[in-house]
Amino acid sequence: MTGANGAGRYAPSPSGDLHVGNLRTALLAWCFARASGRRFLMRVEDLDRARDAGAAARQLDDLSRIGLDWDGEAVLQSELGRGHDAAIDRLAEAGLVYECTCTRADILAAPSAPHAPPGAYPGTCRDRSEAERARERQRIAPRRPALRLRVPTGMAAPEFDDRIRGRVVGEIDDFVLRRGDGTVAYNLAVVVDDAAMGIDQVVRGDDLVTSTPRHIVLQRLLGLPSPPDVEFAHVPLVLGSLGARLAKRDGAVTLADLRSAGASAEKVLAVLAQSLDLAAPGERVHPQLLVERFDPGALPRSAWVWPGLENAATS
Repeated sequence: MTGANGAGRYAPSPSGDLHVGNLRTALLAWCFARASGRRFLMRVEDLDRARDAGAAARQLDDLSRIGLDWDGEAVLQSELGRGHDAAIDRLAEAGLVYECTCTRADILAAPSAPHAPPGAYPGTCRDRSEAERARERQRIAPRRPALRLRVPTGMAAPEFDDRIRGRVVGEIDDFVLRRGDGTVAYNLAVVVDDAAMGIDQVVRGDDLVTSTPRHIVLQRLLGLPSPPDVEFAHVPLVLGSLGARLAKRDGAVTLADLRSAGASAEKVLAVLAQSLDLAAPGERVHPQLLVERFDPGALPRSAWVWPGLENAATS
């Protein structure tokens, strides 16, 4: 699939500086878009103020340092609230939204349906009467109910073809659209924002692959583009030396850390390219060269273990 009129994107949350795993995913999203003739857009997902560390400017600077560019100005998700509200209103008018007062502990303690995935919402609040909902609102005050999507009865869980993982069969439940604190949930915001920005190629970490069926359900219920008109690629994560998802506890993993230790942005780019089989060990590369070499079918399918500072620093 090519996308001369479409776009790919990278959408970081400004919860801290990007580490090499984030930079690797951004590089892949950029290569996917540029190699397919798409525009590449940037969106700062700053809705969750509790997690916002004000790192957006540093994140964008780091992406530029390793040679990535994007079309137009970076979009702030916090400025797109009207679209989120309109989508929830539209779903509510169709009878597809209901209040939920369950906590995470309530959900984990409730009996689940046979074969339901761990943590799936058991439907506790789905069929309550308005009187019951009023009593629940009073019970939890001043906390407010969350809003959940009422997935239509009988709606099949979506299947889709992923550019990295192949055929993916998903599972869905009644997921949250807006949290009790008023923050729009990621699953709703990302779908609405991607459609508004003309995104038809979504490249992100494979820790989000289980969310994609939810996104496809929302796309279909809201009449927005969905597969095969939107393609997904969930890329393997970067792991630390102990095999867990890369984090700051793994040492020097941000571009600033590496720069302080003597590793230039160009060196970091070369290490990332090597991890993707796009460069030979020690080869100096630039982003456009990686686009010329880029072949999604030849990308590694397994997680990459960060080799450590000694292999990323300049000699």
